[in-house]
Order: sequence, then structure tokens, then C-alpha cells
Amino acid sequence: PQIGETVFEVKNWTAFHEQHEDRALVKGVSFNVRRGEIVGIAGLMGAGRTELAMSLFGRSYGRRVSGKALLRGREIDLGTVGKAVGHGIAYVTEDRKAWGLILDSEVQHNISLANLAGVSRWGVIDEEKEYTVANAFRERMNIRCPDASVRVGTLSGGNQQKTVLAKWLFSGPDILILDEPTRGIDVGAKYEIYCLIADLAREGKSIVLISSEMPELLGISDRIYVMNDGAFVAEMRAAEASQEKIMHAIVRAGRNKHE
Repeated sequence: PQIGETVFEVKNWTAFHEQHEDRALVKGVSFNVRRGEIVGIAGLMGAGRTELAMSLFGRSYGRRVSGKALLRGREIDLGTVGKAVGHGIAYVTEDRKAWGLILDSEVQHNISLANLAGVSRWGVIDEEKEYTVANAFRERMNIRCPDASVRVGTLSGGNQQKTVLAKWLFSGPDILILDEPTRGIDVGAKYEIYCLIADLAREGKSIVLISSEMPELLGISDRIYVMNDGAFVAEMRAAEASQEKIMHAIVRAGRNKHE
């Protein structure tokens, strides 16, 4: 990988539970991701990985969110989803059916959702342009359907996931936060998404990858942070990482907490 300068940096990021305001789910997390780098976040279920991602993406989750986010060294405001998207950040949710897609709508409408301005003129959607853009993404990402007018709910899990990725790529992001991007899809679609992630990194995109599959993290990440109980407890280069080292860091952190 051709890894460049630091693009996105988070300092002392904290977020509290939406219902239990005294319970911190993200506790003083700091990390960075560089140009062309794939940074993995490992951890067990309930470690706070999704809460971290969603709180960064326009405070989609959490209360009393605090900390600093810097884009190329300059502090930015991530107070709303619109502001996050405007700063070139995209978040591919772990639950595509509930949060990533409108299942009753067509592929073309789903792909344009995050960048309606890109297919509009004078505030009115140009359906012909929307269809053309969506078909170009359908071909580029090998979304298996006859054309972009097909209802997205009829597609397989892998093709739905590729549609979610296409939606965010059309928004022109510099930083992609991918939360369990291959959950519930077949092996062939997984391979295609791995290739797409590698291509995006080669293009200079900065990628944060959350995954519960250790081989996935170890196989495509350049650097890995380990998260446990809302905090980062280890950082390692992927070349030096292993499932044993990651689990050891989690167990050690849990033991230290209870001592």
C-alpha cells in the first residue's frame, strides 16, 4: 500500500448511552487514519465499536458526545450527519436493511440518496441523470440486476451491500467507515467487496474497517486498533498482529479492569 499523510484524527472521543446518560459507551478514544490506509477496529460484541462509528458520523448515536475530530490537521464539526457528509465522511452501517437502504425503493433511488444534489437541477431530481449514474455504479460494482429500476429489496444480500457502498461512493467521500461490510453475504460477494476496499485504498481513500471476523481484519487491514469496554486497549501493525495477540489484549484489559 502507498500510505500517505494523516487525513483523519480523533482525540479523546467520548459518548454516553442514549437512555442511560451516566453510562459511557465510548471512553476517551483517540486514533488516526492516513491517506490510502485501511485501519481495522477489532473487539468483541458490545465493545463499543458501532457506537464509536455512529457517534463520529454526525452524532447518529449517543448523548453528551465530546472530543475533537481533525481533518488534515484542522478541527471540524461533526455535529450532524449533513456536516459529516460535507466533510467527506461516509458510514456504511452494519444493518443495511434497517439503516442502509429503502427496500421498497429502486436501486437508482437508493444510490442517489446521499448525494441528491448530484442528480438534481434547481432542486428537482433529474430522473434520467439519476438512472444513468446508478447504472454506471451497477456496472462498476457488478450489482447483479437487469437495470437500476429494480426494487432493491428483491436483490441478494451481497448485491444489497454493494448498493449501499455505491450510495456512499457517489457522495465522493475521502473517509469511509465500514461497519461489518461483509456480514450476511456469500463468499463470492465478500471477495468482490474485499477487492473494492483494496481499490479504494489504492485510490487514496482512508478506510476505517469494523469487523468481528478476525481473518478479515488481519487480511485486509494495514493497522489494527483493539477495543474493549469502550476504550482502545492496543494498537498493532497488521503484519505483527494475530488472533492470539488481539484476544490477549482484550483479556488483559478485562483482567486489569477487575483487579
